[in-house]
Amino acid sequence: MIIVIKKKILIISLIIIALCISIISVYSNKTIDVLSESDYNTIIKNNIDTRNNAILKQKEGAIEKLYDLDKKYGVWAYEHEINKMNYLHSWSKKQGIKIISIEASPIINWVKEYDEKSSLNITLSTEYKYVYKDDIKNINTFRIGTYHAMDIEKRGNKWIITKDWYDDPFGDNLGVKKEDIENIKSIITKGNKNLETNDRREEIVKYMDKYLGAADNGENNYKYNNKYRDYNSIGGDCANFASQALFEGGEFKKTYSWNYEKDGTKSWVNAQAFKDYIIYSGRGKAIKYGDYSQVLDASYQLSKGDIVAYEKKGKVVHICVVSGVDSKGYRLVHSHNTDRFRAPWDLGFTSSGVKFWLIKLNI
Repeated sequence: MIIVIKKKILIISLIIIALCISIISVYSNKTIDVLSESDYNTIIKNNIDTRNNAILKQKEGAIEKLYDLDKKYGVWAYEHEINKMNYLHSWSKKQGIKIISIEASPIINWVKEYDEKSSLNITLSTEYKYVYKDDIKNINTFRIGTYHAMDIEKRGNKWIITKDWYDDPFGDNLGVKKEDIENIKSIITKGNKNLETNDRREEIVKYMDKYLGAADNGENNYKYNNKYRDYNSIGGDCANFASQALFEGGEFKKTYSWNYEKDGTKSWVNAQAFKDYIIYSGRGKAIKYGDYSQVLDASYQLSKGDIVAYEKKGKVVHICVVSGVDSKGYRLVHSHNTDRFRAPWDLGFTSSGVKFWLIKLNI
């Protein structure tokens, strides 16, 4: 009797072991390749370089091959890149410029591997170089910094994107009337390089240079100033960054209503409230308000440290700080969310309905 029971136990044990081996074998066949950090860096860099080259050359088909168009998020990611391509080339025509290179520096913060995909968190600094068509010797540079939640899957011998969530300023239509483009282009190409400055204005820009986040060139590790809270996840960090620069660099004293201790007051962190505070406190003066065509001439009065506030549907939604000029004197700006380094001041905000507040600081 004991021998029979032992035989039954042995048989059952062998069956269980066989099933376990079978299950492990099945799942191991579904597991994605084990990749190193270097492998992921190569995959992402090659993918983004291919995409940027296609955007530069307006090759829609080359972009399409990078995405899974059978999945909703893959379609959305693809459509965003097509919109970006169309916007950049329409904006370039309005400026009278040619974008000559787009170079990306991706930083992979972490990777999570699943049975059929890998999810990545990526900080991406993208550098754009452009020349004016009537002045091709002077090369201008700006950077846009973005934060990506990306999924990739292996199909055959290549990896394709099934999701890429991020925020950048290139999703809208240009919004400038075709009949106005030639007049706008003539104003821009004529330009005005005069740029008033002083020590306080220079220090405002110097502070922002150091804490550009994803728009950094790597010298400051793509970081914000950790003395201050990052408000990107709860509405945006643009006003907070501008306030920091005015206080830390421009020596603006804190007040009861414009303040930061453990957290920022509304006028410190909210774009609308920040714009109102700067104007109504007398620390700045609005020199022009209106749509792009209405404020373009006045934009050449802006100096380093001055403010551009962007209004949609009656509400200020973004704040930038003037940081310099390009080879034609077009004003360039720094900001957070989307992170910008010396980006042309209207880039991403020329859609119809957008109004601009141009504000000169009293310093």
